[in-house]
Amino acid sequence: MSENFKTTPTVAFADTKPHYNLLDGLRGAAALMVVWYHVFEGFAFAEGMNGVEGGGLITVFNHGHLGVDFFFILSGFVISYAYDDRWHKECKNRLSLGSFFKRRLIRLHPMLIMGAIIGCICFLIQGGVKWDGSETPLSMTMVALLLAMLFIPAYPGAGYEIRGNGEMFPLNGPSWSLFFEYIGNIVYALVLRRLSNKILTALVAITGILWVWFVATDVSGYDMIGIGWTLDAVNFFGGFLRMMFPFTLGMLMARKFKPTRIPGIFWISIAVLFALFSIPYIQKCGNTSLNGIYELFCIIAVFPVIVWLAASGETTDKISTRICRFLGDISYPLYIVHYPVMYLFYSWLIENERYTLADTWGYVILVFAINIALAYTCLKLYDEPVRRWLTKRFTK
Repeated sequence: MSENFKTTPTVAFADTKPHYNLLDGLRGAAALMVVWYHVFEGFAFAEGMNGVEGGGLITVFNHGHLGVDFFFILSGFVISYAYDDRWHKECKNRLSLGSFFKRRLIRLHPMLIMGAIIGCICFLIQGGVKWDGSETPLSMTMVALLLAMLFIPAYPGAGYEIRGNGEMFPLNGPSWSLFFEYIGNIVYALVLRRLSNKILTALVAITGILWVWFVATDVSGYDMIGIGWTLDAVNFFGGFLRMMFPFTLGMLMARKFKPTRIPGIFWISIAVLFALFSIPYIQKCGNTSLNGIYELFCIIAVFPVIVWLAASGETTDKISTRICRFLGDISYPLYIVHYPVMYLFYSWLIENERYTLADTWGYVILVFAINIALAYTCLKLYDEPVRRWLTKRFTK
């Protein structure tokens, strides 16, 4: 996902830097929208698994996966803001490569491990079988758990690719975006932070052109931007571009940032994101993916404006501050633990042949409540204490 850490900068003299409360809030709102998108993905998946005519196509909120791309822009923006000035020799609290990687691992990896554990539990609750009903040996489930905790992806068809639909991390599908987030962090520390603004601008342009070509010509065959979740050549290349373009764009924005204030931008941004994600699927025109081009428009033209304006704004009362803080706190835990619960929901949809929100709205509310409660519980009882201990133990 995305830069999935609280946007308080951990840099020298961090107290003198502004805290981006609105970005925290928007990150949490985007995470909730990803969960909402996965509800409708479940309806489409259940239709496809049960052989319903026209099944497999997400027809409602079908651009919700763009929340991941929004996360990637936020990630580049916040990492550049938080760390760029800490690599200089004259910085009092200068970063080394080792200290940077330790900080990133401490921030991201504990919840990745928890997501894998929850995913394993939910898989066993489902009966430990692939989607086609074939049995998965318990030994392979344990191998999948170990590899997921070590963050080693599965390749399609491997014995430990235990669900049988090609996911990099079959116990917790959305971990794929963190796989590319890790790559982005590594590239940032080794290369991107050293680039001048001119070279970074050229890199944004080059990756942007490649990304437009990849999506508009539908190289993946998906007719959408939703790529990167499985480990084949097309998905790896596409997933890398999907991360690298918005990540470097976010970095460039942070380096050139000057506040432009608009009152009420937080709620305006949420409304805009929800509206953009709700646009119906757009049919192809020949070999050109109009649906993909629309999603490119969101990423290239709209998301940067939202991030820029939200970074410029401030919360003006206690209620909005608390909302943004709560949404920011649960954003990463919610994103990384919600999908195992969705697997159970999908299995229930398939078994009971439920395909619409009208038939399942009560269960959908329950799914949301469980996911939010699970995310908050993991945050307070596991993630924050573990990170505090690791930070004290391994960082100065």
